[in-house]
Amino acid sequence: MINSMTGYATASRELSWGAVSVELRSVNHRYLDISFRMPDELRPAEQALRESISAVATRGKIECRVAYARRSDTQGGSGLDPTVLTQVLALNAQAQAALPEARPLGVADLLRWPGMLGTDELPVDELRETAVELMRTALQDFIAAREREGGKLATVILERAAEMRDRIALVQPRMPGIIAAFQEKLNARLKEALVSADDERVRQEIALFVNKIDVDEELSRLATHLDELQRILGKGGASGKRLDFLMQELNREANTLGSKSADIEVTRVAMDLKLLIEQMREQIQNIE
Repeated sequence: MINSMTGYATASRELSWGAVSVELRSVNHRYLDISFRMPDELRPAEQALRESISAVATRGKIECRVAYARRSDTQGGSGLDPTVLTQVLALNAQAQAALPEARPLGVADLLRWPGMLGTDELPVDELRETAVELMRTALQDFIAAREREGGKLATVILERAAEMRDRIALVQPRMPGIIAAFQEKLNARLKEALVSADDERVRQEIALFVNKIDVDEELSRLATHLDELQRILGKGGASGKRLDFLMQELNREANTLGSKSADIEVTRVAMDLKLLIEQMREQIQNIE
């Protein structure tokens, strides 16, 4: 399959203590660039998450967001923990006895004391394992989304390639007539300009100029490049860079066709080809 670098997927799971979610989004980029936005509790799992993404993507700017939300009824106790409060007040009394000038603990200090509002701790290991599992689930949808978008891009590119073949087909049968007309016109002009020249000299000059306007080689190379384009799209895989290079080659041949043109219709075809190539290049910028 041809994959687009554009994709989006999300996966979430409800647990006894809350919910975990993973979100993936990507856009086109020259290389593979992965960034993460996640709470500190999940940082130890970042390497495993990064490796999962790298195993299925070779190009694109990919942003991964991992989040969790605790249920309101698991946020700890509804009041102060009596045991912790007793211990803290005892410690405060000891500190005041040893250091009478020290400021006593206030209400805000008590509320911030670890464990004062309950001892229900976040299950960090379960959180990380869930995030890794959700990443695998999200990646399946992510890959599918990139494949669907890539299929659309390939269809557009092949349509433009077919239009290019139609334009090339217009030029090929015209070339013998164009060359014959050019020879006749050039023959008359050369005889006027080279009054003292013999027929052999005139024929040599005509052959030289005709060779300059003969675009058969350019037309053949254009057809060959279009065959290669179709082969690459049919083969699939990470082919964006190769396709981009092929666009450069197609554009070079179209430019040469235009510069060698001795006929207004061939000039129009060359311009059409360049427009179609640019349209294909725009689509290829999004291919992995």
